[in-house]
Amino acid sequence: MKAGKSDSRVDEYLDKHPQWREQFLAFREVLLAIGLNEDIKWGIPAYLCDGKNLIGFAGFKQHCALWFHQGVFLKDKAGKLTNAQEGKTQAMRQWKFAPGEEVPRDLLRAYVLEAIENHKAGKKVKPVSRQLRIPHELEHAMKEDSALDKAFNKLTPGKQKEYAEHIGSAKQEKTRLSRLEKSHPQILAGIGLHDKYR
Repeated sequence: MKAGKSDSRVDEYLDKHPQWREQFLAFREVLLAIGLNEDIKWGIPAYLCDGKNLIGFAGFKQHCALWFHQGVFLKDKAGKLTNAQEGKTQAMRQWKFAPGEEVPRDLLRAYVLEAIENHKAGKKVKPVSRQLRIPHELEHAMKEDSALDKAFNKLTPGKQKEYAEHIGSAKQEKTRLSRLEKSHPQILAGIGLHDKYR
């Protein structure tokens, strides 16, 4: 089996997360040995098969996690996977690791090989498109400010949804207005809500 191509930007990511270095090196060793190619997507290491994003990993305060983008199709006999964001995530499944927890390389290898098999078989969850619901506060602001209206409508549908959900999901009107106020300059600049993480 031919090893995958590494990417020096992943080394930089590892240097920024020394607390997860051992786990990250274990992930990387398994993923590259299997033949997946490294990249950086949304600011985190990504592992590609046939140019498609298959697996990624990231470090957080309390844990690090390995993400299988179409993990819903994995058998998960060892019970390692959880839904990345219950109620939001359809296909992605994550495998979390606590500080100092050893990575079972053979088991990880089996999961990765199954993910590759599923990819080659064309197993893929097609995202369900949710209707764009513009909150009242944003709608009112766009009627009052033609520059905001124009800028919002220039955003991609995904970025529009991010702003609409971010503003509209607040329970109190005061919070919705505060979120709108903070988002206003970003929308005018054509920047997505989560662009800094991509």
